[in-house]
Amino acid sequence: MKKNKQAKRYAKTLIETAGMDAAPKALSELNTLNALMAESRELTSLLTGPQFTAGERKAVLKEMGARLGFSENTVRFVSHLTELGAMTAFREIINHAVAIYLERKKMAKAQVITSTAVGGQYEGRLKASLKNLTGRDVEIEYVTDPSLLGGMLIKVGSTMYDGSIKGQLRLLKDELVKG
Repeated sequence: MKKNKQAKRYAKTLIETAGMDAAPKALSELNTLNALMAESRELTSLLTGPQFTAGERKAVLKEMGARLGFSENTVRFVSHLTELGAMTAFREIINHAVAIYLERKKMAKAQVITSTAVGGQYEGRLKASLKNLTGRDVEIEYVTDPSLLGGMLIKVGSTMYDGSIKGQLRLLKDELVKG
């Protein structure tokens, strides 16, 4: 509970210091760093472990930020998180920051899971339908899951819409069982 509250507070601080115009770039940079941490235990250890000094962390972050083209604000933010020992909640901070950004932009993020790639002809209709459903502009992330027989699953925030064949068959079975 406390970790979640802190993650929300740091996320809010990030959005406020970066500003709404620079927030997408900052979030992209943080996602890049998170991906690098997922690939490298050494980097994760450097940013989260007690065996390195704050000066060593700052130097590495500054060098890495320069090589990757990170903004100075992003480097300072991550450096501040390392000093506070908050890097263990880094993924949660990013997730909360994205949610805050989308909320302030009056947007929603949807994850569309299909068995095959969604063609361009359906993308516009899907976006329009989701905007109608949510009342907000929708940013869509497509995920392909070959285990789906057909149809699609759509996640918007914590809401799940099941338009898959398996889901429809399950509903039909429930109706038949009820009589």
